[in-house]
Amino acid sequence: MILEEIKAMLPHREPFLFLDGVERLEENHIEAFRDVRADESFFAGHFPGNPVLPGVLVVEAIAQAGILLALVRRGGRDGLDTLFTGIERVRFRRIVRPGERLLLTASILAERQGLYRIGGSARVGDELACEAVVLGMLR
Repeated sequence: MILEEIKAMLPHREPFLFLDGVERLEENHIEAFRDVRADESFFAGHFPGNPVLPGVLVVEAIAQAGILLALVRRGGRDGLDTLFTGIERVRFRRIVRPGERLLLTASILAERQGLYRIGGSARVGDELACEAVVLGMLR
């Protein structure tokens, strides 16, 4: 799935769209990526001379991959809002820096009345950067 197809499903846009492409999409699993660019505005303050991708943005990228999977499963957005409703668990394992490719995976662990419990991870190469369980809603 290319960027234009992602934009057709998700309401997010730059600078808050954190998916650049999808490499694999199955019934209950998605593998996506984000190329972290050095010119992204948040690096000016996080941290000067030592740029680090904010952890909350890594979690947001996992959530976007998961809700994209949910939207594909239901056949589209059809005017529904996508909402990030919670974080049950998150662990950061590695710093993510400009110039690196963030490899994102997500699976839907449970779904009930438009509320999705999503398990996901973010890696740089073979190294785990973050793992999280997040909640998202289609309303």
